[in-house]
Amino acid sequence: MIGFGEAGMTFATASGWGAAATAFDIDPARRPLMKQAGVLPSMDAGKALGGSSIVLSLVTAGSALNAAKQCANFLEKGALWIDMNSVAPDTKRTAAAIIEAASGSYVDAAVLAPVDPARMKVPILLSGPAEEYARIALTALGFVNLRPVGPAIGQASAIKMIRSVMVKGVEALTGEMMAAANAAGVTAEVLSSLDASEQSRPWAERAEYNLERMATHGLRRAEEMEEAVKTLRSLGVEPTMTIGTVRRQRDAAKGHATARDAA
Repeated sequence: MIGFGEAGMTFATASGWGAAATAFDIDPARRPLMKQAGVLPSMDAGKALGGSSIVLSLVTAGSALNAAKQCANFLEKGALWIDMNSVAPDTKRTAAAIIEAASGSYVDAAVLAPVDPARMKVPILLSGPAEEYARIALTALGFVNLRPVGPAIGQASAIKMIRSVMVKGVEALTGEMMAAANAAGVTAEVLSSLDASEQSRPWAERAEYNLERMATHGLRRAEEMEEAVKTLRSLGVEPTMTIGTVRRQRDAAKGHATARDAA
């Protein structure tokens, strides 16, 4: 394992790999945790990678490319470099070129949920020419929720990054809404109103419905959201997400009008 943060610690502890696994992290403070998990701590990346046929890259997003650059020349020929970092498809493709130039075999892996509490059951997408090889190898290591999604590097990470637009966006919208609701002293009423209007339906239906609403009513809704922008600002809440909503609603309506006129 290159990188021994939450994911590395969780996988090592849950799997029982013990001394069959070696770990390296640039932070020396992580070494006691490696010993606690039963894996062999390494003082440098070269020693960690020596003799390893499977490598899990588990660093931070900002360090993913540097990890590939710094470790490529230490890889055993044909070793799997399974990049589980949350980065853009282009970043994965750049890292893949580095690993493959050093005779390694790169796999784009996208972890779709928090590793704790899912542990070895965490859903992981795999893509790249070696996706099936990686699935077999990771299954042998104890991972049980793996799905290959295509032979092109970047496919798995594209799914994760685009999905994150919604997942992380909803979190950000929630933060903006709650800040305004608390400032206005209407939190309970706002939340109960949302409960009353909540409709559970498959995302394919929800997406189609939302896009149709934006195309048909986007201009009116953009005007309404401009008033929401004013409301948040009056409460001392920066309407970062709401401003984006104004633009998306208006652009959807304009695009619909242009297509209708062309027809």
